[in-house]
Amino acid sequence: MKYVGLQKQISQNNVKSVMLLIGFPLILLTSMYAIIYFLNVNTAGNFDFNLANQLFVQYLPFVLIGVAIWFLVAFYGHSAMINFASNSHTLERKENMRVYNLVENLCISVGMKMPKVQIIESQALNAFASGLNEKNYSVTLTRGIVEHLDDEELEGVIAHELMHIRNKDVRLLVISLIFVGIFSLIIQILFRGMIYGAMGGAGRKRNDKDGGGAAILIIMVVSVVAYFLSLLFKLALSRKREYMADSGAAQMTKNPMALASALRKISGNANIKEVKSDDIKEMFIENPPSDSVGFMGGLGGLFSTHPPIEKRIAVLEQF
Repeated sequence: MKYVGLQKQISQNNVKSVMLLIGFPLILLTSMYAIIYFLNVNTAGNFDFNLANQLFVQYLPFVLIGVAIWFLVAFYGHSAMINFASNSHTLERKENMRVYNLVENLCISVGMKMPKVQIIESQALNAFASGLNEKNYSVTLTRGIVEHLDDEELEGVIAHELMHIRNKDVRLLVISLIFVGIFSLIIQILFRGMIYGAMGGAGRKRNDKDGGGAAILIIMVVSVVAYFLSLLFKLALSRKREYMADSGAAQMTKNPMALASALRKISGNANIKEVKSDDIKEMFIENPPSDSVGFMGGLGGLFSTHPPIEKRIAVLEQF
């Protein structure tokens, strides 16, 4: 990947991000309409467009209210949920003045408010940034990355995470996770409903059971397709922004080789066993393909949330 300048990258990626974020609600609404359409046929056995349109308008407010509640819960509770899922806790200034000085000096150099500093008690080498606004922005480091990187390398990693905050990448990622989470939750509920329905449906009439099973199957298929598309949108948001954060960190520290050296040390040592959530792993500076996107991780780089670390190092070496 040829380096084309940080500001140009930011401009290009912001335009693409807006388009991709518009795609999430479009997928949601299209899926809703598709489910209504396929579940409603007229007496002649044909699909009824008028009925589908009427029901879509009727149910739309309830869907929008549900999504709004989901967003409110995520907005006010995402920090606590991320800390719980990542097993992180606050790193006090007196516990590690070295880390605090690095974060504080970088923030002063670019005129940004210092985020909270969190730590994960793991010997893996990794880090991530999170938050939706200045009140809850945070940079989280593993104990391993703090102990195994020298000051210049750790500064490069911290600068990378600060760039995710400055470029609003963390906000975009949280929003994308919320939308993907909606489809994931629907699929889980339907899957469990199919299992329990099959176990407890022996006493039902055959016609009722067949009709209910067909409805669940239709909703399941539409939800899986929507989940897959939203997943692709989320991946498109993630990959390019890693390059952009690397480039921004290089400009912030004036030392691209330090970050390149840190990435070499991180490579092969990034898997945090203490973190079980795939969504949280996607936020880290490195998320190996084998750990990416849950059941699709086996497909390797195709569904990786991050570009290959070797390519990222190659871009840094062009500075």
